[in-house]
Amino acid sequence: MIDNSIFNNKKVVYHTLGCKLNFAETSAIGKQLSEEGFVKARPAEQADLCIVNTCSVTDVADSKCRQAIKKLRRQYPKAIMVVTGCYAQLKPQEIAAIEGVDLVLGSNEKFDMLKFLRDLEVGENKQIHRADISQIKQFRPSCSQDDRTRYFLKVQDGCSYRCSYCTIPFARGRSRSGTLTETVEAARKALAAGAKEIVLTGVNIGDFGRGTKESFFDLVQALDQLPEEDIRFRISSIEPNLLTDDIIRYVARSRHFMPHFHIPLQSGTNEALKIMKRHYTRELFADKITCIKHELPHAFIGVDVIVGIRGETDELFQQSCDFIQNLDISQLHVFTYSERSGTKMLEIEHQVPIPERKRRSEILHRLSDQKTNSFYEKQMGQTTQVLWESRRQEDKMTGFSSNYIRVERPYDRKRINQLETIRLGNWNDEKSALRVEETGGRA
Repeated sequence: MIDNSIFNNKKVVYHTLGCKLNFAETSAIGKQLSEEGFVKARPAEQADLCIVNTCSVTDVADSKCRQAIKKLRRQYPKAIMVVTGCYAQLKPQEIAAIEGVDLVLGSNEKFDMLKFLRDLEVGENKQIHRADISQIKQFRPSCSQDDRTRYFLKVQDGCSYRCSYCTIPFARGRSRSGTLTETVEAARKALAAGAKEIVLTGVNIGDFGRGTKESFFDLVQALDQLPEEDIRFRISSIEPNLLTDDIIRYVARSRHFMPHFHIPLQSGTNEALKIMKRHYTRELFADKITCIKHELPHAFIGVDVIVGIRGETDELFQQSCDFIQNLDISQLHVFTYSERSGTKMLEIEHQVPIPERKRRSEILHRLSDQKTNSFYEKQMGQTTQVLWESRRQEDKMTGFSSNYIRVERPYDRKRINQLETIRLGNWNDEKSALRVEETGGRA
């Protein structure tokens, strides 16, 4: 059993895979451990404890998790190895079988890590603590900081949908969230800590307020009323059926919410959406894009798409491509389908061969590049605000405009975490960002 006294000044390494929600939760775990005396290990230091927060959205995600665990074990041979997250909830025995893993914690147990560390017997007997998914009901707020400028605020967890390809409900439980008052207070704390930009994140954030008679629109309005001047909010991925026209119109006139949306489409045909058991049609999705562009012509719109699901014939894929081609969007996030045990999708006989899945992915990645380049080029010459980040690449620094254009300028340490009004110029040499053409006054 671990003595509480050994927590003091012990070195810990965190490794997070997957979504921004995972990063927010790792941050919350880190705060708990820090309060008990753990210190984050520096790059060259040996660690006493390794914590891996896993993802399991695809087979590739599972593989990356296993590789990360093995690499950390080689790098920190004497450290206690704790694995948690979605992969740990779904396949705890598979993780426990990896050499060097000491403790496996499910989704309900990750925030009680200190309790399990105190009770841990290090040795050959792996310890697994994982509640049944029906018992995962509590909402744990969390917030993570990225690059000293952007914070990711968890406003919701779990999902009550049952999409045929997805294991998230099995890994995180049903949809739940904190109250409006609690969530706004968490945002206030992030602002007090120096946040200039907060991204609202979760599994299905549009479902905020389920069980409390509050709504995501209520949250957007409450956050927009915060009195601070130099703050920005972004809405992370939100289901199209939950992105109401009222929300879109409100963002268009908002003080703090940026003209930036990320909306999962998954497929551009109603036949495939029905197979996936999605909650909307392609016509509804197209209406949302039209509404956004009417209210916010310069808005950045990112879209999730899955290729190669069971039942996606060549004809359906081509129809989906044609539909996406005609959407006025800015970027695609393309996911290649992989079979997940326990999902309804496995009941469909028609399978797309792996090489064909990869081919379809490459087609949509090329289409995404075309749309992103076109969107950037339309923004050249526009005046906008950029929040400069701390990362330095040679003699350059970058930041994002209000509508999520990556912008580059010569490095200036004084500009870090500052909002600045600039004019967007041409591409940089790598065609990865737009240069600053003309600088105005700081915001």
